[in-house]
Amino acid sequence: MMLEWSLVAELLLLGCGTGFLAGLLGIGGGMLMVPFMTLLLSQRGVPAALAVKMAIATSMATILFTSVSSVRAHHKRGAVRWDVVRTLAPGIVVGGLIAGAGVFALLKGTTLALVFAIFVGFSATQMLLDKKPKPTRQLPGPAGRFAAGGGIGFISGLVGAGGGFVSVPFMTWCNVPMHNAVATSAALGFPIALANTVGYVVGGWSLPNPLPGALGYLWLPALAVIATASVLLAPLGARAAHAMNVKQLKRAFAGMLYLLAAYMLYKAIA
Repeated sequence: MMLEWSLVAELLLLGCGTGFLAGLLGIGGGMLMVPFMTLLLSQRGVPAALAVKMAIATSMATILFTSVSSVRAHHKRGAVRWDVVRTLAPGIVVGGLIAGAGVFALLKGTTLALVFAIFVGFSATQMLLDKKPKPTRQLPGPAGRFAAGGGIGFISGLVGAGGGFVSVPFMTWCNVPMHNAVATSAALGFPIALANTVGYVVGGWSLPNPLPGALGYLWLPALAVIATASVLLAPLGARAAHAMNVKQLKRAFAGMLYLLAAYMLYKAIA
């Protein structure tokens, strides 16, 4: 399917922004992408409830590409905690498949928008308050990490984000340094995106295509454009993250999340 040039320009701009934020904050970019994709789809006649679901699914699929680009940049600086990635990933895959293939298809789009707003607002508050964890607190054992991963994967699947808005606060709460938490969150984005994308395709397989190029809940033409731009900008975001101090990084994280939570809350109410 050919997209009009104005739409291609909008999607390229969105991809650049989400790619940069993925590298900067380890959030996969979904927090920015979902509200704007919802708007773009609504403008093209997609019913509001379905537009939210398609925005969430398409956003998640782009993280497959953005995560790889972002994590390479963080890995070069030795910031990724691969031991944490290995122990959280199994739970993330299970939680993501449950959300993407089951619960996601059953919930109304307005409910998903409300869930998105609540969890993003909560994560922003936790980050902005900058509460110091107990010095003795550490990451939980294998069972605890599997459960935490399951929660991260499940919540991410419902809101179409790479999980950074949950995994970064969780890791910093367990005394993982902020820069390591952001880098590790970027690596966790891939298993989150893979599990949930498979779930979205399976869960939406029988849907009548609301737009040319739709596959389940995914809008493939938009995915191609956004992923191309985001992959190019993610390393720049990662470079910027390592140049900022921790307090700046947390404030940037929280401020952006509040804005997006407010927009999605408006969509849920409207």
